[in-house]
Amino acid sequence: MATVAILGCAGYTGQETLDRVLAHPQLELLALGSDSLAGKPPWALDPRLDAALPAFVCNDEAAASGADVVFLCFAADDAATFTPTECTVVVDLSGAHRLLDTAAARTWYGSAPGAWSYGLPELFTPAGLLIANPGCYATAALLALAPLAGRIESAVVDAKSGVSGAGRAPKATSHAGSVLENFLPYAVGEHRHAPEIAQQLGVPVCFVPHLLPVRRGLLATCYVQTDANVRELLEDVYATSAVVRVLPEGIAPELTRVQGTDAAELGVFTDRATGTAIVVCALDNLGKGAAGQAIQNANLALGLDETAGLRLHGVLV
Repeated sequence: MATVAILGCAGYTGQETLDRVLAHPQLELLALGSDSLAGKPPWALDPRLDAALPAFVCNDEAAASGADVVFLCFAADDAATFTPTECTVVVDLSGAHRLLDTAAARTWYGSAPGAWSYGLPELFTPAGLLIANPGCYATAALLALAPLAGRIESAVVDAKSGVSGAGRAPKATSHAGSVLENFLPYAVGEHRHAPEIAQQLGVPVCFVPHLLPVRRGLLATCYVQTDANVRELLEDVYATSAVVRVLPEGIAPELTRVQGTDAAELGVFTDRATGTAIVVCALDNLGKGAAGQAIQNANLALGLDETAGLRLHGVLV
C-alpha cells in the first residue's frame, strides 16, 4: 500500500481526489490537509465520511506527513511555493506547474534531471516524481487534437464546462442567479488554458470557454484544417485505452455518459461545406479533467495498474 496526503481537501478537486483514494485498492489515506478545516473531524467536509479517518490538519502538516504520494488540490499560488521532498510523488492539480515558461515550473523542471512531467497519460506519459496534472479544458482539447500534431497549423476550440469548474469558493459569476437559465462565454481570448493547449500542440490556438448551467461535465468542439485521416489517427492512438473511447461514425459525445466518471468520449465529423475536421470531446471536468487523471498519473508513477481506483462506467438509464 502507498500512503497519500491530500492538500486543499476542502475544495471540489480535493474531495473528488479523496473519494477515489478511499476506493483505491492500493492507496491508503495518511493525511487530510485543509487550512480552513484543520482540527476538525472528516465528517466536517461530508457527513458520509467515516469518522475513523484522520482528522484534518493544516496543509503544511499534511505535506510533512511523509506520505508516498501528495496531491496538491489548492490554489496555484500555494502550489507554486510547495517544496517537494525526495522520493515523494507529487501530483499538482492546480495550474502552477503546467507551463514551462513560469518560474514555478522552471524550479520543478530544474530540481533534478527528468523530475518534472506534464501528465496526460494517453498522450504524455508521466515521468519522474513531479507531475503537472493538465487542466480540464486542456485535457479535452488535447485528447481531441494532439494526435494531429504536425498535421495542423492552428486550431479553434469552443468549449463548455459545468459550474464546478469555477471551484467551491463563492463568486458572483458562479452564483445560481447568474448561472441558472443562462449561458455565456468568459475569459474570451485570455483564458489560462489556451497557452497550455498551444504549448502541447505546438500551434496557435483560438480558445473560447463557456459556462454551462450544469454542475459538472465538459464538452469541447475542436475545428482544424488537415489532410490527415482524423478518425484513423484517433482510433489508432486510443485503440487500447480503457479511459478514452472514439465513438462510432455519426455518434456525438454527450455529457450524461461521462458525468461522474473518469472516462472521455471522442466524436469525429467533417463539415461538408468547408472540409473542416471537427473533433468533439466530452469528459467530466472533476473526473478525467482533474481528480481521475490525478489518480491515473499517480498509478503510473507508482507502477500500479493505470486504471486502479478509476470510475470508468456511468449509470445506464
